[in-house]
Amino acid sequence: MTAHARGSMWCKICGISNLADAKDAADAGVDAIGLNFYSESPRCVSTATAKALSSAINEYAPNVVRVGLFVNHSESEVRAVLAEVPLDMLQFHGTEPAEFCALFDMPFIKVLSMRPDIDFLTLEKQYASAWGLLLDTYHPTQAGGTGETFDWHLWPHGSATKLILAGGLTPDNVAGAISHTQPYGVDVSGGVEGGVKGKKQQQLVRRFIEEAKNV
Repeated sequence: MTAHARGSMWCKICGISNLADAKDAADAGVDAIGLNFYSESPRCVSTATAKALSSAINEYAPNVVRVGLFVNHSESEVRAVLAEVPLDMLQFHGTEPAEFCALFDMPFIKVLSMRPDIDFLTLEKQYASAWGLLLDTYHPTQAGGTGETFDWHLWPHGSATKLILAGGLTPDNVAGAISHTQPYGVDVSGGVEGGVKGKKQQQLVRRFIEEAKNV
């Protein structure tokens, strides 16, 4: 689960919606892909599409971790997806408590929205059972995918937890972002897309991963 395809920086491409993009990411050396099950997201995939994608990418690149993204789904909704879609890890983007995240006996990432008044140390203790914590840009109505960076001065240096940087990352700024924050990994969605949300640009994906892993 912690093996890296290339280099030392863990890289995840989120919001994958088709097999060509998944294969491009795998060929570029991605460590994980994200399948979005949040119905209000333009990158949401159906259970049937996710099942086909997940199975195909596992055959094509078995080392790529398949992450399912959920936002305040009920336990039954998460289990319904898991009954159909083979996943390696879960990612919770909402207000899910740690007890809920741990219900499924799978490694999970908990997303924390970074804002000046965040009590990171308390949240880190609350989600001590998480595989990692993903630090994303705070938005009052949007659960991720904002395309905006947060103030990297808020980054909690010295944490023993796997911290993943997200929010407004692009091939142009990811190297600088990594140098500033020293995360375990990086996560990108919109920053490697063109004009269509959910459709990745091969050149951007390759450049993003190359920049991230060569810092």
